[in-house]
Amino acid sequence: MTTWLLRRLVQAVFVMLAMTVIVFVGVNVIGDPVEILISPDADQAERLRVIAAFGLDKPLWEQYLHFLGGVVQGDLGKSFVFNEPALRLIGGRFPATMELAFTAVALSVIVGIPLGLYAGLKPDGLLGRAIMAGSILGFSLPTFWVGLMLIMVFAVQLGWLPSTGRGTTAEFLGIQWSFLTRDGLAHMVMPATNLALGNIALVLRLTRAGVRENLGLEYVKFARAKGLSPSRVLFVHVMKNIMIPVVTVIGLEFGSVVAFAVVTESVFAWPGMGKLIIDSINVLDRPVIVAYLMMIVVLFVTINLLVDLMYTVLDPRVRLDGRE
Repeated sequence: MTTWLLRRLVQAVFVMLAMTVIVFVGVNVIGDPVEILISPDADQAERLRVIAAFGLDKPLWEQYLHFLGGVVQGDLGKSFVFNEPALRLIGGRFPATMELAFTAVALSVIVGIPLGLYAGLKPDGLLGRAIMAGSILGFSLPTFWVGLMLIMVFAVQLGWLPSTGRGTTAEFLGIQWSFLTRDGLAHMVMPATNLALGNIALVLRLTRAGVRENLGLEYVKFARAKGLSPSRVLFVHVMKNIMIPVVTVIGLEFGSVVAFAVVTESVFAWPGMGKLIIDSINVLDRPVIVAYLMMIVVLFVTINLLVDLMYTVLDPRVRLDGRE
């Protein structure tokens, strides 16, 4: 276990180092932030002063080495627009995105697994067919369109829910959270549902496929022959076997939800990292873009590690160090 963990940590370091090169070079060869941030009426002396202040007068390799030195010290640069550390800007938006992502993933599990179990146990029933048809819609409908429809129906027509913003927040551990207040929860309902729809469909179909596959296997027949109740066979034996692919997908989808919550946050004006990155891209605020992408890389690497560790909990036959 220790050897495996050390090997994975070394691999993670090399992956993140490679990603710093890809992200930094990719962001820095696209566009010129000076053209956006400086007034067209500025003279050449003013332009050169701003370019030097941003460090854009240096060769790209020298800019990268300076950036890498800052990464080691926990400094990913200062925003061109706000003149604040990029990590501080992202950290201020991080809780809003994380609570939205956690809520969306929780909805995926709470709704997707029970519906998948029912559809797997009764695939030919009317409700089972309806569930599978609904899952196709969950995959097919574009996120921005669903978000707009939710706003039009539940905010404009019915007036049940607020359409945009984060609502009233409450402080916990020095951080402002929406889920701690009734108004904040009301503001979370539509964006979290919109963000969760695709994942609900994915978890549902994975669970159904796992149930259909495992119900015909010998260990299930043997458990039934021993006189075990159907609920025990399903929730103790079958669930343990189908949860490994489900946990893998849920873990990776959590990273995707955080990384690609941009559309949902833009539609509902949710003040998270996604909205910040869109605003930063519009003005080519390179330090913020690079810091955001590096945080996503770290998030995915961490999630992959945690998913691998979960395998040993769900299936003791899995040994991370490769030994029997």
